Amino acid sequence: MSVKGKTAVITGSNSGIGLGIAQELAQAGANVVLNSYTDNKADHALADEISRVTNTKARYIQADLSKGDQARALIEQAGQVDILINNAGIQHVAPIDEFPAEKWDMIIAIMLSSVFHTTAAAIPMMRKAGWGRVINISSAHGLTASPYKSAYVSAKHGVVGMTKVVALETAREPITANAICPGYVRTPLVEAQIPDTAKKYDMTEEEVIEKVLLERQPSKEFATTEQLGGVAAFLCSDAAAQITGTTISVDGGWTAL
Repeated sequence: MSVKGKTAVITGSNSGIGLGIAQELAQAGANVVLNSYTDNKADHALADEISRVTNTKARYIQADLSKGDQARALIEQAGQVDILINNAGIQHVAPIDEFPAEKWDMIIAIMLSSVFHTTAAAIPMMRKAGWGRVINISSAHGLTASPYKSAYVSAKHGVVGMTKVVALETAREPITANAICPGYVRTPLVEAQIPDTAKKYDMTEEEVIEKVLLERQPSKEFATTEQLGGVAAFLCSDAAAQITGTTISVDGGWTAL
């Protein structure tokens, strides 16, 4: 089955991984709903540009995913959700005994609780349509851990667990649920970190990429947003109809270590 004419809602998709996935799905013929917590001309212009380039319907819906009612409202405003991509995320790094409680609450709300709310609201739509795909963007940190990232690692592990639950609850239906687990991806957010990190450690930018950012990524190459979009498109295909409740790592061998 083609994704042509299907509607995909992608959370956290006005930049980076989410935008890359939205662009790939639109190129494959899906109508897409972009989302973030901001609501400005640039956000809506992104949707307009996707529509122009792919000749599909694309629109932008603002929602603060730290609030459960807004996460559910996003799905309701979309009207139809055949493909749900839960991607929104933030990060904070600190030792657990110094980790601000408000940062913990925010990260868990945006990266774990919102996945519950959007999925709970979208599954009835998928059942009514007789087809659906839930694709959660977890992380290599959904399968392993690093120090100082207690909230992020907890949220990403939780997303993997929730993915399995949803897969089991929909196993007898034409609905699948899977998690994509990227390693480091060269997004604008990561790109912006490189010069500052180089100054901090007195390294060249090339050394920062290999010895700091990609230290645990054996391929020593970033994954790309296009690759993640391709994996998402594959999970929406007929070839993936019996792939459910699992994780697909796009991490250059990180979790093989």
